[in-house]
Amino acid sequence: MTTSRNIESVAAAFESQYGYAPAGIWSAPGRVNLIGEHTDYNLGFVLPFAINRRTYAAISSREDSLVRVSSSFSPVQHEVELGQIAKNSDNDWAAYPFGVAWAIQKLSQTTGKGFDAYFESDVPVGSGLSSSAAIECSTALALNELWNTGLSRAELARCGQLAENEIVGAPTGIMDQSASLLGERDHAVFLDCKSLEAQSIELGFDAAGLELLIIDTRVAHRLNDGGYATRRAACELGASQMGVASLREVSVDQLDKAKEIMDDVAFRRVKHIVTENERVLETVENLRAEGPTAIGALLNASHVSMRDDFEISIDELDTAVDVAIRHGAVGARMTGGGFGGAAIALAPIAKVSEITLAVLAEFELLGYGKPNIFTVTADQGARRDR
Repeated sequence: MTTSRNIESVAAAFESQYGYAPAGIWSAPGRVNLIGEHTDYNLGFVLPFAINRRTYAAISSREDSLVRVSSSFSPVQHEVELGQIAKNSDNDWAAYPFGVAWAIQKLSQTTGKGFDAYFESDVPVGSGLSSSAAIECSTALALNELWNTGLSRAELARCGQLAENEIVGAPTGIMDQSASLLGERDHAVFLDCKSLEAQSIELGFDAAGLELLIIDTRVAHRLNDGGYATRRAACELGASQMGVASLREVSVDQLDKAKEIMDDVAFRRVKHIVTENERVLETVENLRAEGPTAIGALLNASHVSMRDDFEISIDELDTAVDVAIRHGAVGARMTGGGFGGAAIALAPIAKVSEITLAVLAEFELLGYGKPNIFTVTADQGARRDR
């Protein structure tokens, strides 16, 4: 939720850093993916929602082509000439805003101006809640306005994805940016990643007496360190073996055929994507017909699939999910790209405290680091705050 404190803080930090007041303040949320993991780049279905944790960006255009970015989460100010933004430069987090600037120019076929930017965020980094997309989408909304490029929110989401793929070097899909830009309060974004058609789906957590708990293991993940790319390559190979353009085209009924022509690992990768797409569609059906109390088994099955078939979970995530379910969660699963990050647990309000204490105790017993546990609500997407 936007507070005047967030806005005043980032504006003051910008002025301290650059010596003048920013042209505006924009913000974009992180996201939780309720269900639909690794299905986006397979042109399937996802069901994320924007959360009430945001990145705030104070930004101003310059008259030259210099881009300068600074933040509260890094002591280093990064600089680059707009025309010299390139992949694999040693820019750390700055590759996200730099990449967006590059992508907006590419997609809009215009040449922008340099800019100064300062970022502050309360989206946990490396937790699977899309802190990167929050940086990208706040930047994209700002530059689209400051440069007057006239791109739609769907096109800005594509800019964020291009930034990740071409400049950051992470072969991600378009889900995270779509959630951050298209999110609505108390609703999820049901996104068809082939057509890019998006529908708003009411979640109804409050009416059902439920809260969504984030269990951030604090085991940081990096999507550009190989594991993510390996899974994507396996999916592309599986689609090729099945003779289709993407695994979106493979139905559950065709899994027997897939098992006959693939080795065990390849089959399990394909099986996860195909069954996960079905789980997303069933979750949307259940939310519309019966409400959120009817989606727990689907969340649980999603986690089992990611643990056993796609093999992207870790012990800490499995523990968080198991403990949450044992102590009364309606359903729980890891969320995000995997190899670390966070789990989600959909729980009755009366059970949130019990689950929190039980997870903390189990992590301590097993010698894991202390997790960060908090609740989130579905919030509005990217916007101009000042």
